Amino acid sequence: MARTDLDALTLNALTLEQRASLLSGRDFWTTKALEEAGIPSITLCDGPHGVRREAGGSDHLGLNESIPATCFPPAVAVGSSWDPEVAARIGAAVGREGRALGVAVVLGPGVNIKRSPLCGRNFEYYSEDPLLSGVLAAAHVNALQAEGPGASVKHFAANNQETERMRVSADVDERTLREIYFPAFERVVTQARPATVMCSYNRVNGVHASQNRWLLTDVLRREWGFTGVVVSDWGAVQDRVAALAAGLDLEMPGTGGASDRRIVDAVRAGELDEAVVNASVRRVVALTRRHGGVSGAFDADAHHALARELAAECAVLLKNENGTLPLSAEARIAVIGEFAAKPRFQGGGSSHINATRVDAALDAIRAHAPDVAYAQGFTLDGSGDARELREAAAETAASADVAIVFAGLGEREESEGFDRETIDLPAVQVELIRAVAAAARRTVIVLSNGGVVSLEGWHDDVDAVLEGWLLGQAGGSAVADLLFGVVNPSGHLAESIPMRLQDTPSYLNFPGEAGHVRYGEGVMVGYRYYETVELPVRYPFGHGLSYTTFATDGLTVTRTGDDRATVTVRVTNTGDRAGKHVVQVYVSTTAGPVRRPARELRAFTKVSLAPGESRLVTLHLDRRAFAYYDVRLGRWVVAPGDYTIQIGENASSVVAETTISLGGDTVVPVVSLDSTLGEWLSHPLAGPALLRVLTGGKSARPEEDDENGLRMASSMPMGRFLSFAGIDIPHATLRELVALGGSDGPAA
Repeated sequence: MARTDLDALTLNALTLEQRASLLSGRDFWTTKALEEAGIPSITLCDGPHGVRREAGGSDHLGLNESIPATCFPPAVAVGSSWDPEVAARIGAAVGREGRALGVAVVLGPGVNIKRSPLCGRNFEYYSEDPLLSGVLAAAHVNALQAEGPGASVKHFAANNQETERMRVSADVDERTLREIYFPAFERVVTQARPATVMCSYNRVNGVHASQNRWLLTDVLRREWGFTGVVVSDWGAVQDRVAALAAGLDLEMPGTGGASDRRIVDAVRAGELDEAVVNASVRRVVALTRRHGGVSGAFDADAHHALARELAAECAVLLKNENGTLPLSAEARIAVIGEFAAKPRFQGGGSSHINATRVDAALDAIRAHAPDVAYAQGFTLDGSGDARELREAAAETAASADVAIVFAGLGEREESEGFDRETIDLPAVQVELIRAVAAAARRTVIVLSNGGVVSLEGWHDDVDAVLEGWLLGQAGGSAVADLLFGVVNPSGHLAESIPMRLQDTPSYLNFPGEAGHVRYGEGVMVGYRYYETVELPVRYPFGHGLSYTTFATDGLTVTRTGDDRATVTVRVTNTGDRAGKHVVQVYVSTTAGPVRRPARELRAFTKVSLAPGESRLVTLHLDRRAFAYYDVRLGRWVVAPGDYTIQIGENASSVVAETTISLGGDTVVPVVSLDSTLGEWLSHPLAGPALLRVLTGGKSARPEEDDENGLRMASSMPMGRFLSFAGIDIPHATLRELVALGGSDGPAA
């Protein structure tokens, strides 16, 4: 067995050149070995919904052939499961396959927030909500690492677009980072302890993530306690010495020794502390403990069956008028659309898996029903006569009891490496849907897409819509299981479906210009924005239908302290089918000095209920469920005040609510001569004292004219107000006021 305990090796026994060599890759996918020191080379490979272990040449873009592996539902689908068990079962299976293929680290999961539906890589991310993303990702990482390989949570941080991803500066205020773009990473780091964290390509507020000390050391290591390896995204390092000093341990891929020489030269020139090198070497050597070579095997058939089972948990039934679904096996069915025969089941780019097998929905539907006709409807490559294909499809639909149109996006419309320009379906598909809907008795749409697509222009013409996202290699069979009611749909949207692209909160700022993208919407991302400004969407975050019905009642909320509470609610399956229901707990408040979203998801769980069954569900709201990030104090704060706990059918529809009052935190602000007059007057100690000085001690309340004048001047810094107003406060008195304000700043 390889020796990987660096304490036993004695670090000083390795030359500086040897140590530096361990901090970059040997080639595209492996690290360097030091056999004389018992340090093995390990293999990293792409994930996260499968193992992309290349058999021959190296290629990060997924063009080279990789060893066959199971393609499980990607994160876009898992997000809509709202089920940590689904995420965990995928993580465990990927871990087993990684171990069988000799992989030490599987790159993923991706937890970047879906800031815009145009991001070309949204299929690799879970949600527009940081809580949902973080809970699912932590479950994935815990289960994967329990099987042996390590995970690499990515891409840290603020990597929410593909446009100029190698160099764009994401300009984001700290509150937005802390409340929206950091929490999923924080949860994974603190609850799942991933082996590695991958830094992103982009800059964050002007500084490349790969050499951003605030990100990689101050926040990630010191605040969150991360002890693993920070690895670069492939080719993300701009300045190897600056990156190492900032906290980036392992540069990938290899650079032919160039980076190693830069590190050695910097140490010898006194530009880099050798202790920094040693710390990163210790972490990289610890990572090699995951080296076990090829270990065990995986059952491809069992994993395919698992992929089918889990895919059915992820699809979202958006619309189902007049009980159109589930289908009867005796119905005459028309299946239309090339996606039915040639499924789109995963995204393009570095996560592209060489699937062990692929189920087509057309074959699966024919296995359920004897009378199934098929019409191509359109072609993915644009060949053929679109009008003839459309007319033939409409004719096929007219002779059936129900027509199922498979529509969506191909890899030419969305992939890693570029962003979309529209959320519309291709025009040829929209025209097809409308033609079929006009001809058919009933029409069902099944969507295959990695990012949100608009439903406008055809939604009201059809009877049912099943959002399948990208469901992995067994998605075709899973869709058939859902259409025929073998499985009851239980997916819920992990992202909002807007009416128009122009309605999206990042519309005016995405993807930026002149090398910068401004996150001008702040914390108002996704449903937080739509609900706050009361802007209608086609389908809200959290929406999802079932073949059964559920009722929620008996909401009780119990305070368990000044900054936490427990929520209990009863859920009943009021229909005639077994089904799964997602309990969504939102918190709404106006407490505190910052603008808060109308409501924010703060807890959730998915429960399975038999027909007529009721269950009490208890969820805990911790301190963070009520807190905002105070940038001036540099910490999380729970403001004293009222908080409304809401049970949402989705983010737009509240079915039960109750309000509690929390004591929150006692925060006494610090004021100085740079603070505004308004801040001084609102200070609990310095304010009354200042008012007495300004009114000559005559009264605690100024005359009306004086009060109006003070209000007009409330935004002026105190020092300038005194100068502007010609108020001469004795130096000793001013020092006393500043002391009452808690400031050590100058008194004059």
